[in-house]
Amino acid sequence: MQESYVNSMQESLLSGATLADMMARLGFSDTIVTQIALADVHGNCQQSLVKIDRYLASMSVVRKKLIEVATYPLILLSFLILIMLGLKNYLLPQLESQNFATQIIAHFPMIFLGSFVLLGLAVVLGFFYARRLSPIYLFSQISRLPIVGRFIRLYLTAYYAREWGNLIGQGIDLMEIVALMQHQKSRLFQEIGKDMQQALLSGQSFHQKVLDYPFFLRELSLMIEYGEVKSKLGRELDIYAEETWQTFFSQLTQATQLIQPLVFVFVALIIVLIYVAMLLPMYQNMGGNF
Repeated sequence: MQESYVNSMQESLLSGATLADMMARLGFSDTIVTQIALADVHGNCQQSLVKIDRYLASMSVVRKKLIEVATYPLILLSFLILIMLGLKNYLLPQLESQNFATQIIAHFPMIFLGSFVLLGLAVVLGFFYARRLSPIYLFSQISRLPIVGRFIRLYLTAYYAREWGNLIGQGIDLMEIVALMQHQKSRLFQEIGKDMQQALLSGQSFHQKVLDYPFFLRELSLMIEYGEVKSKLGRELDIYAEETWQTFFSQLTQATQLIQPLVFVFVALIIVLIYVAMLLPMYQNMGGNF
């Protein structure tokens, strides 16, 4: 561990800061900080830290896998861009006739680089725009997107099922839980707590209110209703959360494995275009009908 982290932890402890505050100062995400803050409430801090460690380890494996499958195709794609720039500047000007392949090669590098720039700008603008939106509305819209929405629903379902399960399992009343949620660092956690408190006060049941959130899997509501009937809601939510986490990481790993074949298909198409651009004029000069 870096000395700067150790010094920061010592300063936090000496100033009387909580474990959650200390982790926030170290740069951990709001998601992790919220889990630790709730662990201070339900008292099962050791188990929560073990689960957080397991979660971070799984995310690290996925991140490394993503880098592995993307590195080689991106390097290959970069070389192809350089080759196409060379063809554009040295080969294409010498060709007497132009065809669709030469036109694509001539403009592809600028289109490719321009697309990356536009994508980067879109991400930055989207990030600042998202900060102005209600978290419930934002995640409700994202959860409706194809592919990405599925992962959002799995992640949020597993995350909230685990935290609610831990709190309920320690005998904390539901109204107290939603009140605690409103004082956590995560904006989504705060807004769900406030919205759910109003619903519970108006007489709506817990499992019915959960159905109102499209970013949760519908099975979560069924598990809550089932756990309430069996009077083992905390335990049932904890089991369901573990199963959902396994599904989330399993599907995330499968998704990363699809990236490399898709990039290779794209690279193969570019190579075909290069051959067409080089060979088609030769056949035309030989009198071929192309």
